[in-house]
Amino acid sequence: MRRRSLRCVVSFHTTAGAMAAERLCRREGLEGKLISVPRSVTSDCGLAWSAPPELRETLERRFREAGIEAAGFHELTL
Repeated sequence: MRRRSLRCVVSFHTTAGAMAAERLCRREGLEGKLISVPRSVTSDCGLAWSAPPELRETLERRFREAGIEAAGFHELTL
């Protein structure tokens, strides 16, 4: 059984936004992966970025600088 841990889950308004976030994070070596949006989070898009919670401020800043609009940043145990 997989061990649950606290994650920063970023939801997006569009699939294009989620894909742009993935490209940015991969290019910059930021840890994380695309996941299906958890049921506890409402989102227009079915994808979210899951990353370690300590990256939240970095993700907020980098997404803002890159013009990637996030619907929300959530701290969840997954």
